[in-house]
Amino acid sequence: MELAVFTIVAFVLGGVLIMNRERIPERLRRPLAVTAVFLIAAAFVMVIARFMTAG
Repeated sequence: MELAVFTIVAFVLGGVLIMNRERIPERLRRPLAVTAVFLIAAAFVMVIARFMTAG
């Protein structure tokens, strides 16, 4: 359950950053983007690991 919530939140953060990139101040864009990429990659790895150990 926690993995599902984390995955949804990570992808929503990425979507919000993409949709509102013009409104985000220039100095915050890169750190937020790097954080979002890291969280999305971590969520993807966790989902794959869960599927690999489920069987």
